[in-house]
Amino acid sequence: MVNMALINKKNISNIVINYNSLKKGVVIKSTGSWYSVKLNEGTILNCRIKGKFRIKGIKSTNPVTVGDIVDVDIAENNDAIITNIHKRKNYIIRKSVNLSKQTHIIAANIDQVFLMITLEQPPTSTAFIDRFLATAEAYHIPAILLFNKSDLKTEMSSENRDELLKTYTNIGYKCLEISVETQLNIDALKELMTGKVSMFSGHSGVGKSSLINLLDNNLQLATKKISDQHNQGLHTTTFSEMFDLPFGGSIIDTPGIKGFGVVDMNKQEVDGYFPEFFKLKSKCKFNNCLHVNEPDCAIKDAVKTGLIADWRYQNYLQIIFGDDDTYRTDIYTN
Repeated sequence: MVNMALINKKNISNIVINYNSLKKGVVIKSTGSWYSVKLNEGTILNCRIKGKFRIKGIKSTNPVTVGDIVDVDIAENNDAIITNIHKRKNYIIRKSVNLSKQTHIIAANIDQVFLMITLEQPPTSTAFIDRFLATAEAYHIPAILLFNKSDLKTEMSSENRDELLKTYTNIGYKCLEISVETQLNIDALKELMTGKVSMFSGHSGVGKSSLINLLDNNLQLATKKISDQHNQGLHTTTFSEMFDLPFGGSIIDTPGIKGFGVVDMNKQEVDGYFPEFFKLKSKCKFNNCLHVNEPDCAIKDAVKTGLIADWRYQNYLQIIFGDDDTYRTDIYTN
């Protein structure tokens, strides 16, 4: 287990380190202005970024993110500066809420993403789920759906949950019902995570922090109850952070988000990020079919027959027509 105590400017001079051999590491925490970097030999430094990163034409609000492999230089005054970001194998990104022309990179160099879903306390909409899944597909990151709070099932939520589980499983997504309260399928989840870098995301209140505490009870991340007035989660995680896990692998915890704005998706490409659409699109009469008003559209026919869920189709239309209202209200700190 990594010692998470940060080495700052006050005590770094008291530690004997051969800095010439300690230039490469991974970003394990981002606060927006400071970055915790775990060097290859295990030392953790509190770093700033070189100013030029902000003017290289990068439209992201955070040019450095958790999971980035970086080079670190230690200045004579003991400042630790990130001077280079290595090429990312992947990353997951969304629109920045306050700055519509910019984006926010949630995490980089990840093996898989887990989207935590609750149908109650708080409810997770299919629009949110499908925007997240489409983004994961676009950046070639395997996505797994975790249906948490299975112990809170009601007749209506059970019916909705069964429909979602059936639909997403038939599409090809791995789905797992879990409960932090009863520890349902927690061992199965650990097996999926072993040896991999996993990112967890979802609305505030879906139980991310509680689940991470269960996976490693030494972490003791802050948790809060659901707001009774709004049936929404209260913000506890304010910055993305990576933790090593005692059973092998790492987990990236991210702040809760209310909405998910997709980034740079060409209308002609979106059907490729809906796997069940992609399988049928070759049967459409027109190669450039958007599946809206075109005749002889295999996708629309599949919706009519129930082969494709109508709500998946509506969420697809929402993306290609650029309905920004679904992600504008957000609590993600940029």
